[in-house]
Amino acid sequence: MGSKAKRKVIIAGGGIGGLSAALGLANKGCSVTVLEQSEKFGEIGAGIQIGPNAFHAMDYLGVGDAGRAKAVYIDKLVMMDGLSGDQIAQIPVDEPFRKRFGNPYAVIHRADLHGVFLDGCVKHPDITLINTERAVAYENTASGAKVITEKGSVYEGDAVIGCDGVRSKLREQLTGGDALRLSGHVAYRAVLPIDKMPEDLRWNAATLWAGPKCHMVHYPLQGWKTFNLVATFVTDIENVGTNEPGHRDEVLSRFGDIVPRARKLLEVPTEWRRWVLGDREPIENWSDGNVTLLGDAAHPTHQYFAQGACMAMEDAVCLADRVEKFDGDFKSAFIAYQDERIIRAYRVVLSSRQLGLLYHAQGVERKIRNAVLGAKSPNDFYNSLEWLYGGTGLGG
Repeated sequence: MGSKAKRKVIIAGGGIGGLSAALGLANKGCSVTVLEQSEKFGEIGAGIQIGPNAFHAMDYLGVGDAGRAKAVYIDKLVMMDGLSGDQIAQIPVDEPFRKRFGNPYAVIHRADLHGVFLDGCVKHPDITLINTERAVAYENTASGAKVITEKGSVYEGDAVIGCDGVRSKLREQLTGGDALRLSGHVAYRAVLPIDKMPEDLRWNAATLWAGPKCHMVHYPLQGWKTFNLVATFVTDIENVGTNEPGHRDEVLSRFGDIVPRARKLLEVPTEWRRWVLGDREPIENWSDGNVTLLGDAAHPTHQYFAQGACMAMEDAVCLADRVEKFDGDFKSAFIAYQDERIIRAYRVVLSSRQLGLLYHAQGVERKIRNAVLGAKSPNDFYNSLEWLYGGTGLGG
C-alpha cells in the first residue's frame, strides 16, 4: 500500500481463518489486532486434510515451509464399501498428482496447523494478539469501524474482519440473523496412539469407509505417532453440542452393519468428542461498509470436502491482495474480495452437502455410487478436481 500511516484492522476470532487474515494483512503493511474469546490461542479437534490449494495459500502467507514440516504426506485417498469391505475407488496423490496441481496433498493435526499460523503471528511486529475478548457487535464509524466485546471493551480501527466461526455474532448482526442449518449429522472424533491402531489398517492414506447413513475416516498424523479417527452418522438426537463428550455405545450402535475389519477400530478409543455438523444457506453479501466476514463466519461448510480450513486460508489470500490493490480503501476492497470468493466458497459448501449423501448411500444408490466411482481413472478424478485444487485464492 501507499506511504500513509499503517491502517489498523481489528480481527474477531483467533482460529486458522483469523490468524491467516492477520498474516496476510500485516504482510501488506496493516497493523492488526486479533481478538480471541478463549483464554489462550489454540485449536480443538483432531486431524484435517490439506489440498494443494491450501499449500498455495500458505506459501503466499509466508508459512508454507513451516506447514510442510508438520504435515504427513499420504499416498492416496481411498473409499471403501463398509458393507462389503471392498475398495470402491482410490485417488493417487503421489508424484503425478503433485505435478498436476503444483503441490502435495497432506494431512495434519489441526493444533499443529494452527500453531504454524500462531507462531507466524507472534513473530510479526505488526500483529497484536488479545485473549478473553469475544466480539459480540460491530459498528461502522466516520473513520472506519469498531468491535464491541462481551466485556464491553471497544476496539477501533480502519476496518473489522469477522472470523468468529460458525456461530458468528458479527454475521448475525450483518445478516439480521440467518439460521444455522443443522444437518442431522454428528461427528465423533478421536486421536489414537500408533500402537493402538490395528496393524492391518495402518495405511498411508486418507481412508473413508462408506456405510448406510454413516461413514468413518482414518489417516496418520504427527509423523506417524498417532492416527486420526472420525466417525460420522445421521441421527435424530436433539441438542447435540460442540466438542462435548461422546458415548462409545452410541457410536458403536450406529455402525452395526459395518464389516468387522473396520468396526473394530471404533472399539479402540477410550475417549470420544462429538460435534453436531451444520452450515448456513449461501448469502450474496458478506460486507457492511468497513466490515466483512471470512472463513466459517462467511461460508460454514460440512467437513466432507475437507476444505473448511483451506477455504479460510484462500479467503485470507484474496482479502490481503484486494486490500493492497485498493490501497486501503476497505469498502471497495471488501466488495472485490467477496465478489471473487462467493462462487468458489459456496461451490464447496453445496458440494459438501452432496458428498454427505454420496457417502451415506443405501440400496440401489449405493450400487450406483460404487459402479460410477469404481470406473473412474486417476486422471478422471484429477480432471474433476481441477477447479478446486488448481485454485490459489487470488482469482483474476
